[in-house]
Amino acid sequence: MKRLKVTCAYDGTAYQGWQRQSNAHSIQEVLETMLSKLHQYPVCITASGRTDAGVHALGQVFHFDTDKDLDEYHWQAAMNSMLPKDIRIQKIEFVADDFHARFHAQAKRYDYLVTNEVDHPFYQNYMALERKDLDVAYMQECAEVFIGTHDFTSFTSAKIDPRKSRVKTITQLSIIAEEFGLRMVFIGNGFLRYMVRMIAQTLIETGKHELSKEEISFMLGSRNKQACRYKGAPQGLYLVEVFYGGEE
Repeated sequence: MKRLKVTCAYDGTAYQGWQRQSNAHSIQEVLETMLSKLHQYPVCITASGRTDAGVHALGQVFHFDTDKDLDEYHWQAAMNSMLPKDIRIQKIEFVADDFHARFHAQAKRYDYLVTNEVDHPFYQNYMALERKDLDVAYMQECAEVFIGTHDFTSFTSAKIDPRKSRVKTITQLSIIAEEFGLRMVFIGNGFLRYMVRMIAQTLIETGKHELSKEEISFMLGSRNKQACRYKGAPQGLYLVEVFYGGEE
């Protein structure tokens, strides 16, 4: 058996997230169904992590084991020929038998896109919509609050396993003005459920001068799930890259 590391991109609009569910259409289900057809027996995949309904990916990573004798080029061609156009395989790599897409991930990059072109028909499913102009400089100043190692209890779902640590490290949080609007770049050693979307919307509120830097510092420091009531729209969020050992 050989282990394959697969990098894939997907448009999350039509799916109820990454994770296979009994009563909803998921990206994992589509990929496992395709691989099971290729192998003529059930194949399970393991991803670097989940994405929620409506969230997109440019560089999601998963692994699986195979007894098929194909090279990287033919694996990619075979998989893409059987997948819908909104899920695309970007790269195939043969890896060691002990490689694990989730446990060996050292960092992730998420981008959150915001536009004030709220009536643009092609932005509806791919960016968060905000009618007001945003103060980019103040958003960047407030973003500094989140950089470093913190307990992010105030910026995550109440439903995650209580045994799971809420302490994460954000190494970069940049607010970049672009032609369409704003790009927020998050890089860190891991992110809790809803964490990026909650921080993103909180920073949008600071950009509208509805929140101050002092208020978000208090929210973060309170380590209270009720402290933050903001959560950005899912279509603005992209899993851009998963970093493993040896990568910058």
